[in-house]
Amino acid sequence: MLRPTTGTPGQDRPAGSGPLPGWPRGLGQPQPAPPAGEPADQPAGRGEHLPGPEEPTATPSAQPPGPPLPWLRTVSFRARVSFLVAVAVGLAVVLATAVAYVAVSRQLEGQVNTNLSNAVSTVTTRLVQIQPELFGNGGLLEPQPFVRFQFETGDPVQVLANGQAYSVQAPGVLAAGRFFPVTAQAKQIYANGPSSPVELQDLTGADGNPYRVATVGVIKSSLAVQIGYQLSDMDHTLAYLRLVMVLVAIGGIALAAGIGWAVGRASIRPVEHLTLAAEHVTATQDLSATIDDEGNDELARLARSFNAMLGALAASRRQQAQLVADAGHELRTPLTSLRTNIEVLMRAWDLPDADRQALLADVKGQLAELTTLVGDLVDLSREEEQQPEPEPVPFEQVVLHALERAKRRAPSLHFDVSLQPGPVRAQPALLERAVLNVLDNAVKWSPPGGRVQVALRANSAWHLTITDQGPGIAPEDLPHIFDRFYRAQSARSMPGSGLGLAIVHKVVTSHGGSVSVSSPPAGGTKVDITLPLDDGGPALDGGPVVDKSATWDGGAAASAGPPGHGS
Repeated sequence: MLRPTTGTPGQDRPAGSGPLPGWPRGLGQPQPAPPAGEPADQPAGRGEHLPGPEEPTATPSAQPPGPPLPWLRTVSFRARVSFLVAVAVGLAVVLATAVAYVAVSRQLEGQVNTNLSNAVSTVTTRLVQIQPELFGNGGLLEPQPFVRFQFETGDPVQVLANGQAYSVQAPGVLAAGRFFPVTAQAKQIYANGPSSPVELQDLTGADGNPYRVATVGVIKSSLAVQIGYQLSDMDHTLAYLRLVMVLVAIGGIALAAGIGWAVGRASIRPVEHLTLAAEHVTATQDLSATIDDEGNDELARLARSFNAMLGALAASRRQQAQLVADAGHELRTPLTSLRTNIEVLMRAWDLPDADRQALLADVKGQLAELTTLVGDLVDLSREEEQQPEPEPVPFEQVVLHALERAKRRAPSLHFDVSLQPGPVRAQPALLERAVLNVLDNAVKWSPPGGRVQVALRANSAWHLTITDQGPGIAPEDLPHIFDRFYRAQSARSMPGSGLGLAIVHKVVTSHGGSVSVSSPPAGGTKVDITLPLDDGGPALDGGPVVDKSATWDGGAAASAGPPGHGS
């Protein structure tokens, strides 16, 4: 039989000998406090019911980045991209290492709790089977069952019985003395017995190592058993894992910084090319500079748009230079002739009246030609100006107004007119100017007493056809008739600026249409203007047609009526 002792071999005084201080009434009188150097009672750790594993304290996660730092606005865009990429990848690495550490630590915690749960189950089952053998004669504790428990489980066993704490302090010897601090929870379980749930606590043993201790109540106010599972191996493993994770995190952050710098450099390279190209254009005014636009990403699209913009600017500059050069060339001839005639009139005061009148008529004609040329140049210079929005207008009225103005310039010509009424979406003034230019060409080249046919029809689009009886256009001149200032060889002796058909082409194409010129086999010139239909559409079901064939005298307007011919 084992009686309570007041000492343990190898110790001056056994730890915790005598009744446990602060125990409930009936378990013995309080004893003096243990001498200095002994492990003191520790506060109760967080209890947990078996068999569920103990939940470890959650590892703090990385704090989300705060608002953008003010200095980010003072550094280059590449530095900002590099920094943000590095921060993003670094946070991902840190988060991944933290998650991995938490997962491993929980796995190890789960293994510890499982092993401790198995040991508690084994001891509890054995104690129930041998409960009559736990105490001998006189209620003294039998040591062998508990020594055997520690041998079987391999874990330290501490017994709370008769107000004392007993532990295996030498092989095969169970003596009074604490191996684990006796906490308030352990005392409560001892007092309540089997009705108390098993509690898990992290305590420090007498050997200085950390243990996870499970306390099991066996006999109410008489017997409780504590089993400890050493945590040193788990703590060493977690410490090594923390070191590895810290090194991985540092390496990941360094790699993220390198990746961020590389990504920033690769991402900003096209923008740098754009910047260099813009600076080159600004410094040299060279619009032929381009940048590499290979690829299908947003930066490649930006590069293509930039190249297209430079191409458009270069084309605009060439057009402006060509316009100035052509205008200077075209203005030089009438101005030189005008100056010569005026100088003759100023010096030769004794010119015969016939010669003076001829010179004055020549000056008047040159002034008219110069006025026409300047007007055409002004119209062309307005090509890039913001024009008013097109609006639905009666197409036949636009043609009639142009006809009235053209007829006043050639009262001897016959105009065969057949116009289908209907709306067209256009800018009325521009469209009338284009139609008038075509009619002026027909008037200029038609022989006296000739006929000019004007027909307006609509099917899938509007078709305005103007045909004259002039000499026609040579095949070699047809590809160039819409060029600015182009004049055929046969037209250079005739008045004109070479801008009329260029204006026609510009106006028609700006309205979404097309214009073509041909020379029919019967002779003359045929101009066909095609414009899209308005949403309202013309009267395509045999509606009224304005038809007027007459030799107009002074701008009589065409009227609606049946088809007919006049002289």
